[in-house]
Amino acid sequence: MAKTESTTQDEMSFLDHLEELRWHLIRSTLAIVILGSVAFLMKGFIFDTLLFGPSKMDFPTYELFCTIATFLGFDSAFCSDELPFTIQSRLMSGQFSAHIWTSIWAGFIVGFPYVLYEMWKFISPGLHEKELKNSRGFIIIASLLFFTGVLFGYYVVAPLSINFLGTYQVSERVLNEFDLSSYIGTIRSSVIACGILFELPIIIYFLTKVGLVTPEILRKYRKIALVVVLILSAVITPPDIASQVVVSVPILILYQVSIYISKMVLKKEAKRAKKGLKTK
Repeated sequence: MAKTESTTQDEMSFLDHLEELRWHLIRSTLAIVILGSVAFLMKGFIFDTLLFGPSKMDFPTYELFCTIATFLGFDSAFCSDELPFTIQSRLMSGQFSAHIWTSIWAGFIVGFPYVLYEMWKFISPGLHEKELKNSRGFIIIASLLFFTGVLFGYYVVAPLSINFLGTYQVSERVLNEFDLSSYIGTIRSSVIACGILFELPIIIYFLTKVGLVTPEILRKYRKIALVVVLILSAVITPPDIASQVVVSVPILILYQVSIYISKMVLKKEAKRAKKGLKTK
């Protein structure tokens, strides 16, 4: 049901809100499709440079870890000439399907700020003027956190996972010949998972605003959060302690930052409450 120009946000019915949400979703999907189409045309860069980059030993992460290991006098798998595995496609439509879905995911990652913008346009009319002022820069901060997580997943989590799983063997008689979809899925899950995990401060900010989270609660359940972080790290990294620690450290730092953010939100709300009492 279309709404007239005179209809205000307060007067919008449930169906009006659904219609509004539908158009935001349509615009977000259209943006992802357009960006995905551009990524589809950039096949060489997306696959040969980005996706297959962590499968080569000249990848910056491997060179860095090799330099550190050499400096400390340790032998490291990061200093080998090449990774002992091959990538293959065993389905007729395997490569074409991988090309399409990878392009869509690339469109989502690049278009994430616009998707956030559409979400914000749908939510913001329901916020008070003060809440809008306090939420300035939301899209920029959330996007920076997401892209930081994506970069962390691509340059840290994905290479560690590929290096560990690509060199792991139960027997020398078993060769590592990975399917294309499995290889891409490892990189995609590492990148997307880290991007979402790095949104923790934003999530805590809004949970504090609605009264579901306080600094005391976050401090009280810090040990439980540590266990959850280690579990998440085990899910998105290879099953070795070093990789889990590398992933856990930034997430724990974000958790501490979230406690500080929650504390600052409550302080600001307390100041506003005092000012409100004085004006009365």
